[in-house]
Amino acid sequence: MRLERKARKQEKNQWKVKKIMALSSATSPAAVNDSDTRVAGCLLIGIPGLEHLHIWLSIPFCTMYAAALAGNGILICVILSQPSLHEPMYIFLSMLASADILLSTSTMPKALANFWMGSSHISFDGCLTQMFFIHFLFVADSAVLLAMAFDRFVAICYPLRYSTVLTKTVIGKIVAATMTRSFIIMFPSVFLLKRLHYCRINIIAHTFCEHMGIARLSCSDISINIWYGLAAALLSTGLDIILITVSYIHILQAVFHLPSQNARSKALSTCGSHVCVILLFYIPALFSVFAYRFGGKHIPRYVHILLANLYVVIPPMLNPIIYGVRTKQIWEGVKQMFSHLVQESK
Repeated sequence: MRLERKARKQEKNQWKVKKIMALSSATSPAAVNDSDTRVAGCLLIGIPGLEHLHIWLSIPFCTMYAAALAGNGILICVILSQPSLHEPMYIFLSMLASADILLSTSTMPKALANFWMGSSHISFDGCLTQMFFIHFLFVADSAVLLAMAFDRFVAICYPLRYSTVLTKTVIGKIVAATMTRSFIIMFPSVFLLKRLHYCRINIIAHTFCEHMGIARLSCSDISINIWYGLAAALLSTGLDIILITVSYIHILQAVFHLPSQNARSKALSTCGSHVCVILLFYIPALFSVFAYRFGGKHIPRYVHILLANLYVVIPPMLNPIIYGVRTKQIWEGVKQMFSHLVQESK
């Protein structure tokens, strides 16, 4: 049985290589003469070593993706439909839900198409586009979590100034800054990848395109790409983690100085949901990054790919559940929205 599986896997990989070589030979003569394989596109081979389980793996991934779409969609509808939830905390939460939907949608449909139909080919420009949106949305997600930490910091440390600090104008500026920063950080990576020369068969051992995965296909020196990727991560996600940590140190200091036990419990409960979401967002990402850089020889490649795929669906799936269960206002909003829909259907 094992020999048969290995034979089938080798035949499948050989077929994929022949497919992209055929695409390369079908391109214009000028492209062939220049030995530039970008016009042939790329092959996303899925999860290497687990090709025979792709169909079975697609079931939990599809379920989690559907749950993420449904949960975040309901969360956004509840926040938009309930005037009582038109507050900074819930506006930021709706931004997080929107980013989660887009992040999972930028990866899962292509991965599922690969698992189900063997649709592994993607154009080079399509691969760059997917890479840009994945990293752009990750940086935006991180910025939204920082904005939510700032919201809790002001609410708990300076409650009397909350309404004057977090005005609609300030929230609008935070939203604009989040989008602008994400774009400025990630847009150069597109040009850094396009300047490289690609002369190999573009096979990516992954289910989606990411910056270093594309860069390693190149025959050029990718030192700039490596350093830029590291700098972008440190100046965005790394800085956000530091600022969030500092915010929560001040929040905890303020909470434990509250005179009432009831007030302390209420403040900790309010922050509990946000802390859960922060841990859910950063821990898998950091584990994946450090495991990839420092545990590459000890951890199988398919483990890295599985972690990367779980990372883009598990936090988006669980975030609405965490906030729905732990936040009374959202739970009440959900019940009101559905009761209103039931009444209208009658």
